[in-house]
Amino acid sequence: MALKFRFPTFFAPMLVFVAMMAGCQSQSLLEGGGGVPPVSTPSQIVVPVPYAWGGDVRCGATGCLLAAVEHENNMLALHRIDGRKSMLLDRLQVGYHPDSAAWLADDLLVAAVEGTASLDVFRVRGAKLDRLQQIKVGFSPRDVLVVKAEAGRYTLLVSPYNGKEVAWVLDWAPDDQQPPNVKKVAWCEVAWHPTKLKKVAGVNGPAIGAACLDDKRLVAVPESNLLSAPVVVARFSAISRNARPSPQGNWIYVSLETGGKNARVNAETGELQMIDSPLTGSVSVAPLSDDVIIWGEDRELYLQRLDEKGTVVETRWQAVSGFATSLQLLDIDGDGERDVVVFNSGGEVIDVVFGPLWDSASQRRLLKQH
Repeated sequence: MALKFRFPTFFAPMLVFVAMMAGCQSQSLLEGGGGVPPVSTPSQIVVPVPYAWGGDVRCGATGCLLAAVEHENNMLALHRIDGRKSMLLDRLQVGYHPDSAAWLADDLLVAAVEGTASLDVFRVRGAKLDRLQQIKVGFSPRDVLVVKAEAGRYTLLVSPYNGKEVAWVLDWAPDDQQPPNVKKVAWCEVAWHPTKLKKVAGVNGPAIGAACLDDKRLVAVPESNLLSAPVVVARFSAISRNARPSPQGNWIYVSLETGGKNARVNAETGELQMIDSPLTGSVSVAPLSDDVIIWGEDRELYLQRLDEKGTVVETRWQAVSGFATSLQLLDIDGDGERDVVVFNSGGEVIDVVFGPLWDSASQRRLLKQH
């Protein structure tokens, strides 16, 4: 098995930051009258999932469910997030070192497990995880992306912990009697965290892309020809850790692990803009809009507002509890504001930071310099 620590080893011990926001107005009491006590709601909660290398929140008919892997414990955990509270529902042992998980439907999910070189499929029955089957992919998987989900049939992309090949699980359903159709294709050296793209320069129509760690590039293939050789969209001088499109699809943001820069690529023209980082770079990214981005690092997120040239106009800060390897944006508490789920691959918890994310972030850095 390859060396496990893909994140810098010099970072300080993980601390748990649970920020509380009063969010209430003072109420004057009339003479002889009563008053309603102010109610506080947390602006940030933590979910106890140690070494959460990956996971996925899905909000559906049964509320919001968090599926997350406990990498060092070799466990898949199922939590319910109800408003701004969480509750553990179930945990199941899986093979050596699970790396990520993804929902296929409200009651169906899959976990990528290194040691068994497989995708493990689970059904949620009530509040319990029921193991259905195991799909062998031929290498130790790091990520699984649901590319298509139609009428109970799925196409999945599996990216490797190490190596140049990805695997496609094509047109598969849990009740199929035949073995899954798994096709491996050479992409690049270590294509982590693949993502869907509405558009990308050099590819006709919607695409699937990924940042390649060791090859330091952004690649993509068209959804219309998933088994084709990938197009190189951009090249970088530093490790390209994670790529995500803006909500409108106009820019593809790429976190670069070192060099004091991050990057964005114009999805129409292919123009590459380098973005100044206040740190050495970042390891994860979640664009809030075309020009407002969240970057993840060790124990903190930093949010940046950019101008049309990629120049940083303003930076804000949000403390989190560990090494923020993966970020997911969605409205968990139903207030109309997007929240961010922070999967900390180093640390004891997952952070959920509630929106409005830009407005609630600090204008001053919350952590002392190392």
